[in-house]
Amino acid sequence: MLVLEQTKELALKLRDPDKVTEMVSGSRVTAKGATIVPHTVDAVHKLRGIGINAPSPILHHYGWPSKYTPYNHQRLTAAFLTVNPKALVLNEIGTGKTQSALWAADYLISVGEVSKVLIISPLSTLERVWGDAIREETNNRQPVILTGTKERRRKRLNVDAEYYIVNHEGFKLICDDAIGKFDLVIVDEAAVLRNPSTTKFRALYKWMSVNPDTRLWLMTGTPTPNLPTDAWSLAKLVGNPMVYGSNYRTFTSFKDLVMRRERMYTWVPRADSMDVVKHVLQPCVRYTRDECFDLPDTVRQTREVKMTPEQVKHYKSMMKTLITESETEGTITAVNEAIKIQKLVQIACGVAYNDEGESVQLDCTPRVAATKEVIREAGGKIIVFVPLTGTLHMLHKELSKHWTVGVVNGSVSASKRNVIFDNFQNADDPKILLAHPATMAHGLTLTSASTVVWYGPITSNEQYVQANGRIERIGKKHSSNVVHIEATQIEQRMYDRLARKQKMQGLLLDMIRLEMEKSNG
Repeated sequence: MLVLEQTKELALKLRDPDKVTEMVSGSRVTAKGATIVPHTVDAVHKLRGIGINAPSPILHHYGWPSKYTPYNHQRLTAAFLTVNPKALVLNEIGTGKTQSALWAADYLISVGEVSKVLIISPLSTLERVWGDAIREETNNRQPVILTGTKERRRKRLNVDAEYYIVNHEGFKLICDDAIGKFDLVIVDEAAVLRNPSTTKFRALYKWMSVNPDTRLWLMTGTPTPNLPTDAWSLAKLVGNPMVYGSNYRTFTSFKDLVMRRERMYTWVPRADSMDVVKHVLQPCVRYTRDECFDLPDTVRQTREVKMTPEQVKHYKSMMKTLITESETEGTITAVNEAIKIQKLVQIACGVAYNDEGESVQLDCTPRVAATKEVIREAGGKIIVFVPLTGTLHMLHKELSKHWTVGVVNGSVSASKRNVIFDNFQNADDPKILLAHPATMAHGLTLTSASTVVWYGPITSNEQYVQANGRIERIGKKHSSNVVHIEATQIEQRMYDRLARKQKMQGLLLDMIRLEMEKSNG
């Protein structure tokens, strides 16, 4: 088989060319006996249906509009998606699933196979992950973000664009109005659909039943985060024949296949359960970070969250105080600027202080939810850095409801720290290390984790580098992921300076000037 890139055709040597020429419109046989077939998505799909493994046309006829060169596994993932209308992408976190899916979608748009794409993703990734990637990776196409009230979302659906982005919960509000509008639906972190009794699963399953020809790509690095039964709903959505077969049509029958009852209310996975899972989660593509040799040493991601009304109230009050202080000459200096910046960060992370100087915990539900999202996506061990003692204890309480958690801060003795570090590195538990970044000593090796989450930014470049360096030691097995959680512009700028190893000096004054300009019109 030859790919004729100039004419965008395939040249095949076949014993029975009539079967192909009758099936694929525009194909022909040359005088020398070669069968020439248009190298299109439709033609490749038909050829593969009769056992001819033709390559996806995206690998030969697409410009990959990105300021970065796609990694090989990203190109192959995109190629897989273009020729599989219903599919699962199970690549691990940090391997660039987002870009792969967008390049595949962009190619399908460019050849007329797709006109409108709906992306369903976690709330924290709508703008800073998917929105930014669409602008950067698809010739600056402008996405429509579907947030706000139901009426606002419905109105935004009528804005003309190629890409629309909505969060998982928000899809339920627009699903009826979205019928017939989309040729492709991409679901990021599709493991949230693993429970078939939830409204999220039912809404999408019903919508796909009404729109059966719509392409559906489900993306998650952890398809079975809890039990092998988690696979059933994902397989059901992509229409795997094994699930649709008479033996496994219902969730209960599938549960009997992969689980066995030990006691009245206790079920455990069967020995061959993961083999069954691999069979039902098809068609799929999966690349682990171990298989992606060309990934950079560190991949950084951002999760954007909203502050709660309680946080917004305190944040605005603090900013007003800082603006007043800045108008008093000499009040804000390079010496105390870092302290004042941290006051804003504290509120964004969920802590305020009363007149007596006592810490008051604020509702910070979106930030906690985003942290849990990253932990579920990562699957393995993970380090969460929290620069605030009060917030660290709150987060420990929340995360301990779901995972084993080790806590290290200034109040934990050196001997206890060593035990926690040793268990984290060498034992099954704890799964999560919750730590103040100042406790990460030089030379400490914690390569059992490959993902670091910053619950909030800090002002020290040295601490930031040293804390991230705990998973960058000799002997690490994976490309490292560093995830920044942010809710405010000042946090965004702090993370940017930390990543670039720049000083924080002048940052607060710049932000105050911007706020003053806004208030002055």
